[in-house]
Amino acid sequence: MTDRHAPPGGARPAPTALERAGFVVPRHAAPPGPGVTRRQMLLGSLAALGGVAAVGALGGCAAPGAVSGARELAFWHLLSGGDGINMAGLVEDVNALGHGYEATQTVLAWGAPYYTKLAMASVGGRSPDTAIMHASRIAGYAPGGLLDPWDLDLLAEFEVTEDDFLPRVWEKGGLEGTQYSIALDSHPFVMFYNTDVAEQAGALGPDGLLAPIENAEQFLEVARAMQAVTGKHGLSYGYLGDGAQMWRLFYTLYKQHDAVFDLSGETAEVDEDAAVASLAYIQTLLDGTICAPDGDYGTAVAEFMSGESGMFFTGVWELPTAKNAGIPFDAMPIPTLFGTPAAYADSHAFTLPHQSNPDPEQRRATYQFVADLLHGSLDWAVAGHIPAFQPVVESTEYQELVPQAHYAPAAEILNYDPEAWFTGSGSDFQSYFLETVQNVYLRGADPAEGFGAFVRRINVQLSKPNPV
Repeated sequence: MTDRHAPPGGARPAPTALERAGFVVPRHAAPPGPGVTRRQMLLGSLAALGGVAAVGALGGCAAPGAVSGARELAFWHLLSGGDGINMAGLVEDVNALGHGYEATQTVLAWGAPYYTKLAMASVGGRSPDTAIMHASRIAGYAPGGLLDPWDLDLLAEFEVTEDDFLPRVWEKGGLEGTQYSIALDSHPFVMFYNTDVAEQAGALGPDGLLAPIENAEQFLEVARAMQAVTGKHGLSYGYLGDGAQMWRLFYTLYKQHDAVFDLSGETAEVDEDAAVASLAYIQTLLDGTICAPDGDYGTAVAEFMSGESGMFFTGVWELPTAKNAGIPFDAMPIPTLFGTPAAYADSHAFTLPHQSNPDPEQRRATYQFVADLLHGSLDWAVAGHIPAFQPVVESTEYQELVPQAHYAPAAEILNYDPEAWFTGSGSDFQSYFLETVQNVYLRGADPAEGFGAFVRRINVQLSKPNPV
């Protein structure tokens, strides 16, 4: 890989300790101090680098594969923060299995920069061996030839088959009968709750879990009872300036109405009544008592973690935050308020970025690497994500994880973004929702007008061809 930070003229200083360990490090970054372990270097590098980090096999100072003769694999992903640290540990663990490969990670900035870089690599013949994508982005990439399909017979040789995944999760990786991605996880929108607040509010059942909430009005009653305990809010939910957070809650409630949102035609097929009812209910929540009317995501996180609310609408990725906060809590799927169990979600999924002439043995090593990560994904669950590989979820070790086992059923009721070339995590789709609907949340604007503007905006996109 070309070092973007090399000085002009081709000369470069002697490599730092991090570079000898396999990292690409900005030249302004300070090397580690004496006595720093390889794992500490890994953690520090991922935390410090905001752009691209190439993380080596961590098997010593030699280049990947130089000692063992193993095949070097290029693995790209967009996982940062705690997820990035966790993935780096998983890759280090599977590299140590001695299965004939040494995987090196390239970590790219989340969102549009990542997906643009991945598309350019596929078109330009510089693709990695495998890359993580959100499952919701497959519909925009596979039709343009940017992804190669998975050979399911070869995958089965490494003990990974369709039967190892929930139907909804497996099907999301396919397009017109061809499998373009293999899910690592699902990460749904769920509900955390403070068990002490819930107990004082009389909302716990005899099993110590939140008593069942069976309809929208009952949820309001529970939230108000929790507000009476905290003196601030019953529910934390931040959305201001955040189209993703707005969409996650809206789409969860919308699909609980068993409503259709189909983008396969020339115009969107939607259920306006279900949309208006969902938005009107969100307005009821944002009344200043149940929930702050104008909070952003960071404010909501801080409020719940400090015990100033009883419940929190968020993603499973906030599990480490809650544990670090030291509050008494549990988590569960968002209660079914409108008749049909449903949760918004996405999945991190392994893909094969297009290669014109892939080497069969290189591909075989890639399949082994992905299979090893799936079989070892219990550690991925520790940080909150629900493993897609069901033998892990069904294991005794996973079932003993709390609250992970309590919210794992959300994977059975998940709903991905409607399929279109412009939808999915890191796309502009949720920004369109922010632009057209935020005033419905923030200023009590007419839900029908806001949703109508959103539909008109996406109909404009549907009239355009897929640029890839």
